[in-house]
Amino acid sequence: MSITVLKPGLMTSLQDRGRRGHMAIGVGRAGPMDELAHRLANALVGNDPGAVALEVSLLGPRLRFEADACIALAGAPFPARLGGAVLPMWQARTVAAGEVLDVGALRSGARACLAVAGGFAVDAVLGSRACDVNARLGPFGGRPLIAGDVLPLAAAPRRGDANWSLDPRPWFDPDPERPLRLVRGTHFERLDAASQVALFEAGFRIAADSNRVGFRLDGPRLSLSTPLETVSEPVAFGTVQLPPGGQPIVLMAEHPTTGGYPRIGQVAAVDLPRLAQRPPGAPVRFRPIGHDEAEARYLERERALARLIDRIARRRAG
Repeated sequence: MSITVLKPGLMTSLQDRGRRGHMAIGVGRAGPMDELAHRLANALVGNDPGAVALEVSLLGPRLRFEADACIALAGAPFPARLGGAVLPMWQARTVAAGEVLDVGALRSGARACLAVAGGFAVDAVLGSRACDVNARLGPFGGRPLIAGDVLPLAAAPRRGDANWSLDPRPWFDPDPERPLRLVRGTHFERLDAASQVALFEAGFRIAADSNRVGFRLDGPRLSLSTPLETVSEPVAFGTVQLPPGGQPIVLMAEHPTTGGYPRIGQVAAVDLPRLAQRPPGAPVRFRPIGHDEAEARYLERERALARLIDRIARRRAG
């Protein structure tokens, strides 16, 4: 059982929830950019939420299914056709052997995840099947898919009815103008007064050279009030660093494990999927949020997500 890649798309890679427990030796987590889309696509087809799925970016792939399968595509609204018919998003659908899935180019958002019931039967590297493109770790040597790749599928357990869908509105925000919540970072107070104001009141745009490592932000040049020498310290998905040039960088899924630039903010974890769905050129605005509120909103979302995934599992089993 397998899928053959006829066309790879712009950046299509295999991702599970990421490579954990290796930051002490300099190996980052990687994993999906939009974790919500990844977890829900897997849940729709009856997989564990952390199973391997395909992350599709901006321009999707053309795939031929060599065996019957059940699939779900969740995330940004890609135009997709299965055997010539429109494939609805956020819905589990059956695929017959020999059918071809065409995923087109996005008009809004940036990424989606394609899950297949049973997952992909690829080998783990350091305990994970996530593709870390920057570090060249994971399936296929850590590279994105290319034409001619054959993706082996694991056997899927028999489940109940698959053809039902989710309302994406609680899980995908299509509005790129909505501000992202930002916790002030360790070095926020070292910004000069004008830069402290600009960080939250001015607008930025995601630069064209942004990628899964980090989003460079074009906009007002931010400055420190006095020169600052820092040691390299741990960083995280969503850390906002300030390089000497004054244009902030938001670290993303393939971020390094440590960094020496001033850390002026941290995007609230609850808003990371929204940031991941901003394509190059999209606007970015920040609004301040306290640490306690950021944590509370994240936990509230996780509880809601856990309840939804449990309902999906019970309905599929029924």
